[in-house]
Amino acid sequence: MRVRDLPLSATLVSHYESNGIEELYPPQVAAVEAGIADGGRVVAAIPTASGKTFIAELAMLTADGPGLYIVPLRALAREKYETFAKLPGVSVGISTGDFDSAEEDLGEYDIVVATSEKVDSAIRNGASWVEDLACVVVDEVHLLGAPGRGPTLEITLATLQRRVPDLQLVALSATVDNPEVIAAWLDAELVESTWRPVSLRTGVYADGTVEFDDDSSLSVDVPPIGPNDDGATEATVSLVADAVENGGQCLAFVRSRREAETLADRLADEDLSPAPELGDELAELGGTTTGERLSECARTGVGFHHAGLRSTHRAAVENAFRDRRLSVICATPTLAAGVNVPARRVVIRDQKRYTGDSMTWIPVLDVHQMCGRAGRPHLDPYGEAVLVGDESVKDELVERYVTADAEAVDSQFADPEALRTHVLSVVASGFADSLDGIADVFSATYYAHQHPNVSLADLVADVVSDLESMEMLAVDGASLSATTLGAQTSRQYVSPTTGARIIAGVRTISEMADENVTARTALEVVCDTPDMHDTYLGNRERALMYQYARTHAAEFTTAMHEADPFEDWLTAVKTARILHEWSEGADIETLVDRYRIGPGDLESRVERAEWLLGAADALCAALDTDVPEFREVRALLSP
Repeated sequence: MRVRDLPLSATLVSHYESNGIEELYPPQVAAVEAGIADGGRVVAAIPTASGKTFIAELAMLTADGPGLYIVPLRALAREKYETFAKLPGVSVGISTGDFDSAEEDLGEYDIVVATSEKVDSAIRNGASWVEDLACVVVDEVHLLGAPGRGPTLEITLATLQRRVPDLQLVALSATVDNPEVIAAWLDAELVESTWRPVSLRTGVYADGTVEFDDDSSLSVDVPPIGPNDDGATEATVSLVADAVENGGQCLAFVRSRREAETLADRLADEDLSPAPELGDELAELGGTTTGERLSECARTGVGFHHAGLRSTHRAAVENAFRDRRLSVICATPTLAAGVNVPARRVVIRDQKRYTGDSMTWIPVLDVHQMCGRAGRPHLDPYGEAVLVGDESVKDELVERYVTADAEAVDSQFADPEALRTHVLSVVASGFADSLDGIADVFSATYYAHQHPNVSLADLVADVVSDLESMEMLAVDGASLSATTLGAQTSRQYVSPTTGARIIAGVRTISEMADENVTARTALEVVCDTPDMHDTYLGNRERALMYQYARTHAAEFTTAMHEADPFEDWLTAVKTARILHEWSEGADIETLVDRYRIGPGDLESRVERAEWLLGAADALCAALDTDVPEFREVRALLSP
């Protein structure tokens, strides 16, 4: 099937053909036959690089009205926005922030790219443009099974289907164990395929040889391992060097930020693909130690990528790799679930990661996502993915990852925190005013589809009681309504637990002496909430934070002897201290060195604090009080 055979304008056909897209891939043909261009609902569970973006574009371009493309990450939203903006004659908007806004101007675009959280918040805030949608495409729909993000995506899709009954839904997924269940939930046709435009072979390295799943093998020249050398690292270096020397690019995945930087330093010693100009460009983006380390590695053609990097550095690494100016990226697994950065070879050095106090195996789906990055259409003759092991674990790695199917996608909607958030949302938004009404709304969720025998009214009864005790809901017999505090909490897009903590903090502030209410007070309140990212508290700094907390005890709304759990509160104090020093003009390098955080960590916490301080100010209005410190410190946090 050819592009010119599709119901697209001559201008769009010319655009695709000029970009080398003339013939459809088999999965794309299957999607067309499933009705993707005729308003049909489709779930496409196909490998990376098999044409999911074109399937999405075809659905939105042939829909009888505006399209919405939902993504899990901001970085992916920006990438898709830039991709869709190249379509001739198509206006594209993007929305990833301002959770207390309906952003009515989004209704002016042909296509809107947004995170699921933004769409959920727009619905809560009464966005009228949602009702005009003709087509919604969900990228990475398998994230329905992710704690936190999954329930938000689930309720968003359930609500969209209720508000727009004739909505065309297209869900894009990696290959998972139960795509037919997702398709049945969405009343969609399933397009399932393992076809790839570039062949992929996956194998395990052990003792100098990679044995692939197609019965081929690869001998790897690994120098003798010295007493201080790490065998897995040296094997990874050899595998990466071999790929680069043969004209390919390589992604190397490790378990942690520190390991990513350490491996990049080790690979930099090989001077695989000198790129001094790129190093200079990265150096101009910022002067932190991490940034300098990145620019030095980049001079040798090697980069690293993790959440501790500033967003500008992460984007620069991604773009340089896509432009083939960077030969290697050493990354944590989060890169595999994010933006498009394919390579000829993927090397997975670590298959376990720390979770709490122990090491656990990485989920099969995550490893398959990493492996799926191997092989770039029109650039690579093949793709290779290699898990690094040794003879003692070789067979286990093959059984666990190479020949295994990815896990099934199971709903996380019954998580108590998720239930509190979404029960409050449906009541505050006017979608339900009773237990039975909530159950009716939730009957359209993936959870209800997977658990048809569960009483949804019973499931949410305890949650309603919790929200009543939090002063978020008013219960009058069988009737439910959101209180002023509950409505404002939902509108600000903070969790009920966060809203309750802020409300308690504001009330405590009203009883404090004026001279004790400071910027530290405001920051302690918002940092001691579940919506603020955790900050690592090391044993060496615990005593220093304890002393800081004692010194400023009069400024805090939580008494030290009442903090429970104390470690969590002390961690919040650390975050508040970092943000306070930032607001007073401390430079990023000082804070990164002093508190052992990454530049990206500081960036994300500043952003979170601005959001939460704004929510706190709004909740003050609902309480008919004023704490100007919330506004004042928020203004100081902005660059």
